[in-house]
Amino acid sequence: MNDYCASGICPVNVLNLSAASCEWLDRLCPQARSVVVYLFPYFAGERPGNLSLYARGRDYHAVIHDALAPEADAFRAAHPDNKFIILADDSPIPEVYAAAAAGLGSRGENGLLIHPVYGSYVFIGTIVTDCPFPAEAQAPSPCLHCGKCRSACPAGAISEKGINASRCLSALTQRGGELTPEEAEQLRRHPLIWGCDCCQQVCPMNRDIPLSESPVFREALIDTLTPEALDGLTRRAFSQKYPDRAFTWRGPAPLRRNLALSTPAGGSTNETLQRHTS
Repeated sequence: MNDYCASGICPVNVLNLSAASCEWLDRLCPQARSVVVYLFPYFAGERPGNLSLYARGRDYHAVIHDALAPEADAFRAAHPDNKFIILADDSPIPEVYAAAAAGLGSRGENGLLIHPVYGSYVFIGTIVTDCPFPAEAQAPSPCLHCGKCRSACPAGAISEKGINASRCLSALTQRGGELTPEEAEQLRRHPLIWGCDCCQQVCPMNRDIPLSESPVFREALIDTLTPEALDGLTRRAFSQKYPDRAFTWRGPAPLRRNLALSTPAGGSTNETLQRHTS
């Protein structure tokens, strides 16, 4: 069984890359022509906890690289004169745009890809190549543009004009260093200490989606981190205690800060979600 549920091909020349992204891509794969896009569904159900649903299982970066390694090897065997580079998240490729262009889903107003079956609870992995693969036309379901994600966003990061990444609570929970009083108050009112699921929880296209069939996203989940779980841990000890997890890359300091600021679930953020899901 594959960890990914769907794949498609997007030509590089439709991505409208910036000059900086073009230079980055050229360093990785000179004369890149095609992007093979893969979707990895990770939804394991709505479970209580203080970590975003995406961060509770094994780190998706590692999952994607492990899953796509044999795919890339098969491509290299079939096309020995071409390059095939696996990318996940840290990439010059605008992954959501590429996945939509490959016919795998639509871009929601919250900036996430929405797959017709698995909704927005999907990770995106890519293999970039200088091989000009033919692209297949597909017809994904469009975003409903209902505005629920805009209304439910606790920090007002989503608008009709697009996403203000500097206001996104998911990014704020991962930010190191000092916070402004406004930012600290936002985290104090937020029920999660890592990430944010608000815009996904209210999306009508995420209703009744199936659970991921991949064991790596359904087993050995960590739903909650407590102050006791982080007590006295150095950055190295933290990584050793929680290896291969998406929440370890910043070390324990932001999580300790967020725990100190957080209030029990049931505050204003949950009330907002209840208003927009009822």
